[in-house]
Amino acid sequence: MDSTAATALPDLWDRLVGSQPDPDPWVVFGTLALALAAVVPPGLWRVSRNAVTIAHEGGHGLVALLTGRTLTGIRLHSDTSGLTVSRGKPHGIGMILTAAAGYTAPPLLGLGGAALLTAGHVTLLLWLATALLLAMLVMIRNAYGALTVIVAGGTFLLVSWLAVPQVQAVFACVAVWFLLVGGVRPAFELQAKRMRGGAGDSDADQLSRLTHVPAGLWLFLFHAVSLCCLIGGGRWLIEG
Repeated sequence: MDSTAATALPDLWDRLVGSQPDPDPWVVFGTLALALAAVVPPGLWRVSRNAVTIAHEGGHGLVALLTGRTLTGIRLHSDTSGLTVSRGKPHGIGMILTAAAGYTAPPLLGLGGAALLTAGHVTLLLWLATALLLAMLVMIRNAYGALTVIVAGGTFLLVSWLAVPQVQAVFACVAVWFLLVGGVRPAFELQAKRMRGGAGDSDADQLSRLTHVPAGLWLFLFHAVSLCCLIGGGRWLIEG
């Protein structure tokens, strides 16, 4: 190994695991405003919701693998819906955890991101997000889904590799706030659909059939996880 490579590897490791200064308060509150602007208006939400769908379906896929199921493919659609298909027992704890992972994944990822930001690991957060997106890309089975994940992963990669630390901090804060805030809205959308008699094959209804627990209680769990993550993660970010 030449001297350049020997020097570069430790520098790369230090960059990855080293800590960066906490974002300034104006960055934290400014990025919260940007996240709200992407989530609250219906027109923007129809576009930005694609990012939540990536996290939702990624959560299904990751938990399917962790519980020993065989992940066969993930599809992301332009209407912001998605589908994750795995093989294994059609019942049992693995199937239950896989079904429950979708609505809980975005806020939990946001909570984890908030923890990394609070610890000053901005670069590590960006690289972990890039790695997860690249791993997910392998399982995408449609063109729109592949394009969406490539754009998201490429953005994280470029920011983590080329941007100055201040820009990295702003980008990471926006991403984390978006997952925390955007992770709350889908459960309310599902609740509204169920009140209108729709969404009969939703994650909550599938979980109800698997566990014989009313779908409303699973919906309550989705609400509880997303709101607790928003409160906890938001507090970490604001208090620094």
